Amino acid sequence: MRERHMTDLDLRIGSFRYDNTEALFNGTVAVAGVRSTTISTAATLPGVFDYLVQGNVDVSEFGLTFLLRALDQGVPYAVIPAFPVRMFRHSAVFVNAHSGITGPTDLVGKNIGEFGVYGQDPGVWIKGILAEDYGFRPEDNRWVIGGLNHPAPPFEFTTHPRPDGVDITTTPEGKSLSTMLDTGEIDALFTANAPQPFLDGSPNITRLFPDYEPIERDYYRRTRNFPIMHAVVARRGLLDAHPGLARAVYNAFYDAKEAGADRYRRFRPLYQTPVMLPWANALMERNDELFGHDWWPYGVKANLHTLDTFLRYHYEQGLSARRWTVEEIVAPELLDT
Repeated sequence: MRERHMTDLDLRIGSFRYDNTEALFNGTVAVAGVRSTTISTAATLPGVFDYLVQGNVDVSEFGLTFLLRALDQGVPYAVIPAFPVRMFRHSAVFVNAHSGITGPTDLVGKNIGEFGVYGQDPGVWIKGILAEDYGFRPEDNRWVIGGLNHPAPPFEFTTHPRPDGVDITTTPEGKSLSTMLDTGEIDALFTANAPQPFLDGSPNITRLFPDYEPIERDYYRRTRNFPIMHAVVARRGLLDAHPGLARAVYNAFYDAKEAGADRYRRFRPLYQTPVMLPWANALMERNDELFGHDWWPYGVKANLHTLDTFLRYHYEQGLSARRWTVEEIVAPELLDT
């Protein structure tokens, strides 16, 4: 029965093209047991997410906050515990150089921008980290939501919960968060992507943690959290109708991730010469010492603490209607991964 169900399926997958998904795009890894697979991407990650929400793909990477907002609305998504995007986020806080902010405690009372939505995945992580390590309280700030490098309204594919006591507005018409940070109209920015004026060398923008790498490495040593931004998800009805599909998709994403990682491992003796990045070999050596052989783990067991930390932060920040658990959000047949 399982074979018949699986081979009758034309599976559409939504994902950005990363080194951990490249093997899915180039066809060297496929989802076993399905009739065909189509990989779709978009110009932006919100575009990939919108494909899933609109039903244009069956399986997709999805930001954790957008998953939880959908679950709160009764949309029956389930996590397939592959995590295409994870990133340390001390580096994701930018400040206006003239704002008087020289450290986390100076954020009190300031105007802070956030791209697309209050509580985007990087924002959830850094707010939680700053709260635990520095006593940060989002309700002590005024928040401005809008487009990062171009004027844009808040994301339309998701909900916008407003936590009690948090002052949230949107950018004025015709303005972007990057421009507002550069001119000092906002004091700080919590963001997924670096603001363009910073990349262009503006003297008006700096990072809250300019020397962020040792701080982020210390954070990992202390907490063992390598923050997860996106998980692969599918509707539970699809997974129920096709027993074995969740594991087949998980295996494909896992194999694609391993194919990407093996490329780095294979070229360690050659000092990473295929990578056009100076000192990539030194970075590999430092990461191997810190993380061990698998620096980008998939599955529930290796990520249980990190996932639960995000679920806790999301609830504590007033973004979840209730405190979700890992067991509730992951496809049941993959809880043993």
